[in-house]
Amino acid sequence: MVGPSSLFSKILVGCMFLLFLYFLYMDISLYFRIQNFPIGREADNSTLLESELLFSCELSPLCDVTVKSMMLDHGNHYVLSPLASLTDKLFDIRDIEYITPNMISAFHVLVALASAKCIASDSLVTRRVGVGLFELRSMLDDLDGHVARARKHIRGETSEIGSVGYIVDGLCDALGTIALLVGCLVFLKNNPPRRGYTQLQTIIPQVLDISKDQGAGVTYKGKVTSKKVVHKLSCYGAQLLISSTAWNRYIALYQDLLERKNVTEQQAQCQIQVFRSSLMWTVAWLWRLLNPHALIHALLIAIFCDKLWELLRAVQCIGFIVLLGIICMSEMHVQEVQAFIYKSVSSNSTTV
Repeated sequence: MVGPSSLFSKILVGCMFLLFLYFLYMDISLYFRIQNFPIGREADNSTLLESELLFSCELSPLCDVTVKSMMLDHGNHYVLSPLASLTDKLFDIRDIEYITPNMISAFHVLVALASAKCIASDSLVTRRVGVGLFELRSMLDDLDGHVARARKHIRGETSEIGSVGYIVDGLCDALGTIALLVGCLVFLKNNPPRRGYTQLQTIIPQVLDISKDQGAGVTYKGKVTSKKVVHKLSCYGAQLLISSTAWNRYIALYQDLLERKNVTEQQAQCQIQVFRSSLMWTVAWLWRLLNPHALIHALLIAIFCDKLWELLRAVQCIGFIVLLGIICMSEMHVQEVQAFIYKSVSSNSTTV
């Protein structure tokens, strides 16, 4: 248990605060990168100086700005994706012909199954090991895409909609997520949360009653039923499904609108203008917080901190409302962008 006064808890909070500062710094750097350096077609000649970045362009998440990179969650974009690039650089995976991206995708499903097995454990230490394994799975998920793009000489994060690799990767991601949710379900069914419990040992002597669900020094008013556990996990699973469907949809739409090559010069300038607009940044940043990868990271943090049930209760209803809000916002913005670039090109004063 992570107690409020424990040394481990303080170290964990400190690490999370430092990670937050790192993400904030990288977000600010990405914003100014988009505003002040070439993007898209302008960046084909590698005019961005590596001296302006924290890392070389091969490892930096700021070098090649794409729609998907703007909408990718912080953990994947700033931590796991550079780690995947570093892994490929160290072991030259892209040059090992018998290791295909689909093989990496299939392997991370096995890692997800091992992670789910650990997360279903009664031991908090074992569950934390499961969290680490699932983060490894997430890094491998980034690695398969990185290797696939490297072999096709594609720069930056992008989704090849409809390709075999895209379908296999999506299927493997779904299987890994299902395994994670099943692990959470098994854990909560074996360790049903108690609600409304009161510590009585320091106030009055504990009277044991085997007919009630009681523990030493604690009187429980009731325990959560398996039906409620399934219900709350189903709600979170539905939110993951909605988030994944919408996120992939808007990546595909924005890629078509902003990264299409067969456009006029005037339309290309409109694409860049949209890329650099505040509203585009706002929509993309909200998807950074609410895409399926971000929701999974939130679930893993809750498991690591032994706060799984509290998270499921907190987002049961509000999660659907927030997702509906950003979907509506994204849909309206897509329509505006389409009109601005491809229907009202002559109106350069249009605000996006």
